[in-house]
Formats: sequence, structure tokens, C-alpha cells
Amino acid sequence: MKTIRALAGELEVGTVRARDLIEEALARIADPVGEGSRAFLSVDVEGSRAVADRLDEARRAGRPVPPLAGIPAAIKDLADVEGQVTAAGSLILADRPAAERDAPVVERLRRAGFVLIGRTNMTEFAYSGLGLNAHHDTPRSPWDRATGHIPGGSSSGTAVAVADGMAAVGLGTDTGGSCRIPAAFCGIVGYKPTAARVPLEGIVPLAPSLDCVGPLGRSVDCCAIVDAIFAGADASTGLGDEPPAEPAAGVRLAALSDLVLDDLHPTVAELYERALRRLAAAGVTVSDVPFPELNELPRINAKGGLATAEAYHWHRDLLAEHGDRYDQRVRVRIEPGRNQTAADYLDVVHARRRLQARAAERLAGHDAFVLPTVAVIPPTIASFDSGDAEYYGRTNLLCLRNTSVGNILDACAISIPISEPGEAPVGLMLMAGPGADHQLFSLARTVESLLVPADRPR
Repeated sequence: MKTIRALAGELEVGTVRARDLIEEALARIADPVGEGSRAFLSVDVEGSRAVADRLDEARRAGRPVPPLAGIPAAIKDLADVEGQVTAAGSLILADRPAAERDAPVVERLRRAGFVLIGRTNMTEFAYSGLGLNAHHDTPRSPWDRATGHIPGGSSSGTAVAVADGMAAVGLGTDTGGSCRIPAAFCGIVGYKPTAARVPLEGIVPLAPSLDCVGPLGRSVDCCAIVDAIFAGADASTGLGDEPPAEPAAGVRLAALSDLVLDDLHPTVAELYERALRRLAAAGVTVSDVPFPELNELPRINAKGGLATAEAYHWHRDLLAEHGDRYDQRVRVRIEPGRNQTAADYLDVVHARRRLQARAAERLAGHDAFVLPTVAVIPPTIASFDSGDAEYYGRTNLLCLRNTSVGNILDACAISIPISEPGEAPVGLMLMAGPGADHQLFSLARTVESLLVPADRPR
């Protein structure tokens, strides 16, 4: 499926109908050799067709519709959609009442004209960066699908849906990397906004101090369009032309090395260094910037950090009543929150403030930090079959390590694919200060134009 802007242009001139796009998405979802049955937990077949038909009729009759009207979007099973149950990838919430209204971000997608094609799979309660789901199976990363590699989490189904053309764009959430990790593992773009820009009402929480709602798309521009809609922009007046990329010679990147380059998979290290060389050759200034305070993060989070404490607060009654129905790999990550004291929690809050202040100092004179999105390439799904809890925990923490820096700093951050066809999927992450979302998208367009060939399918 093409980019949002390309699809909007075809819809406007009538070379494609909304119903055509929906049928294409539904066919890909239903493909018996595809990942649709694992990427989606439910598909609104008749509802999406009916919406598409109404939009096509409005266009034929000359009635005004938003420029994005008819483009299929996937919704992570964490967001309320009116009339649907929000189960958060679990069995425990599957029998809760259906949502009475859309979450604000979902309502904004509808108002912009997107057709909600279905609810996507995810790590149960969004508490893992791997994308495994013990209840609903695990969708495969597009890379080396015959072998079967994890898609990254927690927005696993959303990433696979976008990568496979089952939707043009998807709604994800990001508490420690849950948009950016699956984007990196599935070869697409994923965005984490400054948290305060996008409302969290109607989203099942994981850790409210860290939670964000973000888009996953085929390009930086796709994510920029949807992020603006999530933040409340009016998309009914038209998209205009895609903003031009900044001149490479004006871009200044601060390359991090403390913590974020430890234990890199050789392929990640090779492709990351290649990307930095290409950027420098194009005129981008790439400077090594020390940030030794990042090495304190494992100690700061040794008792579970903000995520575990806040997740336990929300889950404690459910755990007491339904603990045996949780994915036990998720349960064991939440339960340590029981033993955290108020003093432990406040220690992390204060450490977070210190790190945020240091980040502003380190970033001074630069446009963004640059680092690998994830330290490893996607492990095989089979490697987790033995139930080795130590392997699961170690791999999960390594997948989350780099992206979670952005959440603790409340940075805005984006993952851009940098692999060539046939290579293992690797993402490059750009990370800017709180509130710098518009500037980061402008910068990301430049980096994308230098690293992602224009003729690569997107």
C-alpha cells in the first residue's frame, strides 16, 4: 500500500476509490499465507466497507469529504473504539463492556476520514518490547518470514499490518519503545511524540508518566500527518505539499555512545556506522557527544522504575483475582511493583529530572541525538519456545534499552529504517527535546531522503 499522501492524491483525482483501498486491505488480511490472522484480533469487514461506500458516494455527488477519507487505518487493541471491547491483548479484559465512545485519538482519525479496518494484536497489556503474545499467537516480522522472527512490541500487530499493506497507517502506543521497536524490526517508521501533545483518554494505561500515543507508517511524512491529527490538527482543509527536507549541510547530529552502543549485534553496528558515514558524506555534521549519566539508568531502574510501579498500581486488583490468566512473562514484570516504596518511586522521579536537565545540556548546539533504535536484530520466535525466563528478560531489556531513553527524557523520537533490501531490519533513531516535534519531523525528512532510496517501495 502506498504512502498516505499518495493515496490521498489518487482518491482526489478518482484513480482509486475508498472501496478499492478497503478491499485491498481486507484481501491482504484474509490471505491464508499472510500474517493477517495473527496481526489482527478483529476485523470490521462490513463496517469498513459501508464507510468506504458512503465516502465514495459523497465524492461522486460532489459533497465535501476530508482529503484522507477512505484510507484504511489499524488500531492497536489498547484504544477505545465505540462499540468494541478494548482487551489490551489479554483474555482478562475480553468480557468487559464495549466502549461507549471513541478515544479522542480514534475520534480524530475518524474525523480526518480514515476508515478503521480492525484491531491489532499486541503484547498483553503492552508490557514487553518483543511483541510476543501467549494468547493470540505472534505475528512475524516481514524479514525472513519463513524462519519467523519477532515483530517487536508492544505494537506488534500494527507494525506488521502497515509493513504488509493491510493498512496504510496504524495507531500504536509507546511507553518504553512500543512504536519504535516494532517499526525497526518491521522496516517501517515509528514515532514517539512529546507525551503532553497527544491525549491518553480512552487508552488502557501501562505507566501514565511514560505513556504516549504515536503512529506507525510507511514514511516519515505518513507519521507526521497522523501525529498532527492525533495532536488535534484539522485535516479537513487539505494536506498541501509535502514539506521539503532541510539542506543536509545545516543538520547537526549528536551521536551518543554511552550505554546505547553496548552489546550491539554486529549487523546493527555495521548498518549504523554505514548510515552515519552516508550522512556525513552528504554534509550532515555528526559529532560524538558524551552522555555518561545514561550509564546510571540500570541502577536507577533496578527495582522496576516508573513503569513497574505504575503498572502494578493499575493491575493489582486484576492480579489478585486473575493472576493465573495473565501471560506469566508479563505478570512477573508487573508484580515487583508490589515491593516498591514511595521513596523508591520518588528516587526515580528525581533521577529522571536530573537526566532531563543533563540531556538539554548535551543537546545544546545540536538538532537531535542519533543512535541505533534497537541494539539487536529480531530474534527468532522459536528462540523463546523453551520458556527460558532469563533469556526472555535479558533480550526484552536489551530491545527496550535504547528506546526507553527517549521515554525517561520525555523526548520526541523517531525510528527510520536503514537496511537495504535483503538485509536484516535495523532502525536509526533521532531524538530531540520535549516540544521539538515539528523540528524533529523536518530533520527526519532530511535523514530519510539521504538514507532511504526514493525508489524503495514505501
